[in-house]
Amino acid sequence: MDRRKYLKTLAVGTVGTISAASLIESCKPEEKVKEAVSTFTIDRTPDELAHENKLLADKFFDEHEMKTITVLVDIIIPKDDVSGSATDAKVPEFIEFIVKDMPHHQTPLRGGLKWLDLQCAKKFGAPFVDCKSSQQIEIIDAIAYPEKAKPEMKQGVAFFNLMRDLTATGFFTSKIGIDDLGYVGNKPNQWDGVPQDVLDQYGVKYDQKTLDECVKFDS
Repeated sequence: MDRRKYLKTLAVGTVGTISAASLIESCKPEEKVKEAVSTFTIDRTPDELAHENKLLADKFFDEHEMKTITVLVDIIIPKDDVSGSATDAKVPEFIEFIVKDMPHHQTPLRGGLKWLDLQCAKKFGAPFVDCKSSQQIEIIDAIAYPEKAKPEMKQGVAFFNLMRDLTATGFFTSKIGIDDLGYVGNKPNQWDGVPQDVLDQYGVKYDQKTLDECVKFDS
C-alpha cells in the first residue's frame, strides 16, 4: 500500500490529537506551535528556554535505539519523488525530544524497541537494524495492521501504533511535511462583490459609494 497517502489522510487528525496533546502539555495557550529544532529562540520565556534547552541537552535513547528508530520512521514515511523521508524531516530527533518532554512515552517506546529486537532475534537471528530490508518489512507487516495481527503480536501492535502516530506528527509538522501536504495557510484575496447575475436575480445593485470604497480594489 502507499503508506504516504495513507498517512496524509491521517495527518490532520494525528496532528490535532498527538501533536496538540504534546504541545498543550508543554506550552501555554498563547504560545505558537513549532517543530522541535536544535535551538529555541522565539516565543519562549527564560524559564521555558532553560527547560527546553535542558531537554535538548539530555539524551534518552542510546545509539542502537536511535538507529532502530531511524529505520522505523523511514519505513513509515520513506522518501519519494514529492518530498524527503521522515529522517530528512528530523523525525528521530523529534521523537527523542518528545519522550523527554512527555515521559509517559518512554517505557512504551523503549519496551517496544526491545520487543522488536527480540522478535527479530528469534525469527532471523539478528536485531532489527541488522536484518535484511525484506525481513524488516516482514516483521513490520505483522504489527502494522491491528485487525490482521495475531494475538501474540499485541505488544508489537501497540508499540507500532505509537511509533506511527509520533512519526506522522513529527513529519507533518515539519517544513518538509507541510510542503508535502501542500498546505499554504490563510492568504489574502480580492473580493469583487456579488456576481452581477445574482444581483440581477434579486433586483438589487450596489450604490456608487459601495462600489468605490468596498467592492473594487486596485491590482
